[in-house]
Amino acid sequence: MTNRLQDKVALITGGTNGIGKATVYGMTQQGAKVVFTGNNAEAGAEIAAETGAVFVQHAVQDVAGWDAVKATVREQFGRLDITFSNAGTNAGDSDIETVEVDAWKNLLDINLTGMMLAIKASIELMKGNPDQSGGSIILNSSINGILALAGDVTYSTTKGALRLLAKSTAVHLAKTGTGIRCNSIHPGVIETPLIQGAIDGAPDPVAARGMLEGIAPMGRLGSMEEIVSLVMYLASDDARFVTGSEIVIDGGSTAGLPGV
Repeated sequence: MTNRLQDKVALITGGTNGIGKATVYGMTQQGAKVVFTGNNAEAGAEIAAETGAVFVQHAVQDVAGWDAVKATVREQFGRLDITFSNAGTNAGDSDIETVEVDAWKNLLDINLTGMMLAIKASIELMKGNPDQSGGSIILNSSINGILALAGDVTYSTTKGALRLLAKSTAVHLAKTGTGIRCNSIHPGVIETPLIQGAIDGAPDPVAARGMLEGIAPMGRLGSMEEIVSLVMYLASDDARFVTGSEIVIDGGSTAGLPGV
């Protein structure tokens, strides 16, 4: 379906690389007007030039910086229909015995508090839509919000918390009649530049790819385009009765016991 997001206004965090970047391109191609954020000003400028989207340099955990993001959305477009809260990291994470407190706090700030701040800003903007049309908020979690990684205790904890952040938000917004929906998505292993870099940097790249592909019963990595398609479905009016859901897109990785 083409132009399914025609004239809708979208905010995408973490939009300068990976799934976020792919979503900027995907949504603009489907007719949306996009504001996206990220830390990399050079990448942001390049993406903006290629897509016509509006870039705001901002780290999601920067509380005061959200004022500039909201002001840009209001001044450029006067409304907000969609938020894809995508920014996240596992940098500096470790297992429960060795994880440093500073690393723990930093990941919580980005992966969880950053998502909370994105939701609050989005609700404020969406409630101000001139036609009272509501909106759709989508949180990018992970299958590690369902099944934990031993060596990434903070990442797993934050991604798990996003499930209930989305659900609590969804119920509140529905009960208060805002017309705003909130859902979380849970991708499996996706062929992002980060994953490709890890494969290329492995001692045996062929074996590394095979190991990652073997995580999913479907026997392959997911594509960024497949994630973008799910995000655009949840953003569209086709999903107007979908809220408080956690949607797994992982090739069956979490559906059964591995090896059985």
